[in-house]
Amino acid sequence: MFTPIQLLLNASRRNKRLISIFYDIFAVVASLYLAIVFRLGTTEFAIGFDEFASLVVTLAVTIISFAKLGMYRAVLRYMMLPAVGYIFFSVLLSTLTLALSGFFFHSFIPRSVPFIYAGFAILTLGGPRIFIRTIYYHYYRRQKSNVFIYGAGSTGRDLAYALIQGDEYHPVALLDDDRSKSGQIMFGIKVYHPSEFEQLQSLYQPVKLLLAINNINKGQRLRLVEKLSNWPIEVQSVPSVEDIAAGRGSATEIKDLAVGDLLGRAPVDPDTELMSQNITGKNVMVTGAGGSIGSELCRQILAHKPATLLLFELNEYNLYKIDQELNGIKAKLQSETKLVAALGSVQKENRLTKLMTAHRIQTVYHAAAYKHVPLVEGNIVEGIRNNVFGTFACANAAIETGVENFTLISTDKAVRPTNIMGASKRLAELVLQALADKQSSTVFTMVRFGNVLGSSGSVVPLFKKQIRSGGPVTVTHPDIIRYFMLIPEAAQLVIQPSFRS
Repeated sequence: MFTPIQLLLNASRRNKRLISIFYDIFAVVASLYLAIVFRLGTTEFAIGFDEFASLVVTLAVTIISFAKLGMYRAVLRYMMLPAVGYIFFSVLLSTLTLALSGFFFHSFIPRSVPFIYAGFAILTLGGPRIFIRTIYYHYYRRQKSNVFIYGAGSTGRDLAYALIQGDEYHPVALLDDDRSKSGQIMFGIKVYHPSEFEQLQSLYQPVKLLLAINNINKGQRLRLVEKLSNWPIEVQSVPSVEDIAAGRGSATEIKDLAVGDLLGRAPVDPDTELMSQNITGKNVMVTGAGGSIGSELCRQILAHKPATLLLFELNEYNLYKIDQELNGIKAKLQSETKLVAALGSVQKENRLTKLMTAHRIQTVYHAAAYKHVPLVEGNIVEGIRNNVFGTFACANAAIETGVENFTLISTDKAVRPTNIMGASKRLAELVLQALADKQSSTVFTMVRFGNVLGSSGSVVPLFKKQIRSGGPVTVTHPDIIRYFMLIPEAAQLVIQPSFRS
C-alpha cells in the first residue's frame, strides 16, 4: 500500500475530518476553475467581486450539505453505496447554488459552466473517497480469511455487512436454498445455491462456513446441520433469535454450533405461568450459581424479573464470570433486578443464614454439588460433606429464615444408587424429606434429571475433545441408550415444579 494512504488511514478522526473539509474546499474551487477554463478555452480571465461571491456561497452550501449528510462523520474505508448517493445529491445542490448565485450576483459565469462544474465536482469530490475505499478494501481483503455465509436473509445480510467492516473474515459468497435469490448481489457478494458449493470451495478456499438462518424450527435446523456435517468445512453459527432477544448475543456474534442443534427433537417449551410464580417480584437465591446448571438457572430467573437475585458460589472465577454476564444481560433488558454476588460454601450454615436474612430470600434453588462420579469416588468424605451436609445446612438456613420455596437439583443416579455420588444425592433427598415432615413453613421440592447436553458433567464435552484429537470416541457400552435434555430445559424443569409443589 502507498505510504500516503497509510498515513491517512492512521490519522486521528479529528485530523481526518479537517483534511476532508480542506480538500473539499480545494475540490470545489478547482472544479469551478476547470469548468470556466474548459468553457472559455483559456486560463486568462478576470475574477471580480460578483464571481467571488458566487464561489463563496457555492462553497458554503457544499460543505454544509456534506456535514448535514454525515459525510464528515463517515469512515472512508467503510463508505458504502448510500454515501455515493449523498455525494451526488450534494453536487446537485452545489450546482444549483452556483447557477442561482450567478444570476443573483450578475456574475460573468456562462450558463453552461454549472453543468461542466457538476462533472468535475463529482470526479474531485467523489473520486478520492471511492479510491481510498477501494484501496483499503483490496489491501485488507488479502489479510482476511475467506468465509461462506449460509443464509441470504436479514441475519445473513447483517452478518455480511459486519464482517466486511471487521478485520478477521471476508465473506466471498452467500449460500441460500431459495433459488429466487440466486444471482442477487448484497454488498458486492453474490448469492449462490448450495449445489454450487464444491466449485465455490475450490475457487475461494474458505476457512469456514457461517450459518446465519434463524427463521427455521429445530427440526429444519437439525436436517440442515446434518447436511452441512457432510461438507468438508468447519461450520459455525450466529446466536438464535431467542438468545438475541434475551441479550445473550448479537446477530453478528460468531460461535460454534450449539449442542442443541444436534438434539434431534424440538425443545420442550416451558409453562410461562409456572416459570414466573416463584420468581417475578421475589427475592431469589441460587447456590452453585457459577456451574453449568446454576448459571443457566440464573439466566432464566433474570428473564422473569425477580426483585433480587443472589448468586452464591464457592469458585471465585465462576462467580465473577456469571456476575459479569448477568450484569450485561440486565443492562440490555433494562432490568431493575438487584444482582448480588456472594462467595461461600454451602457447608457454612451461619454464612447462608446471614445472606438469606439480609436479602429476605423467598425462593432458593440449590444447585451446588459435586457431581463428577469418578472424582467423588476418589474423595468420598468431601463428596458426602458437600452433597449431604451442605444440603442439610442450606435447608436449615432456609427454614430458619422463613424461605417459602426450596428446590434441590438432584440426579437420576440417586435412583437405586450404584456409586458414591448417586448415594450422596439420595441422602440429600432423604434429608429434605425428613425436614419437610417436621415443619410446614418451607416447601421443599426435589428435581431429578439425567444427561444434560453441554453441562460440565455431560458426556458431550468428552466426545468433542475425543473428536478434535482424532478419536476414537468411547462409550460405556455399545448397546447403551442415552436420553438427553438441553441446559435451558433442565433449568426450566427445576423452576416449574417448585410452584406445583
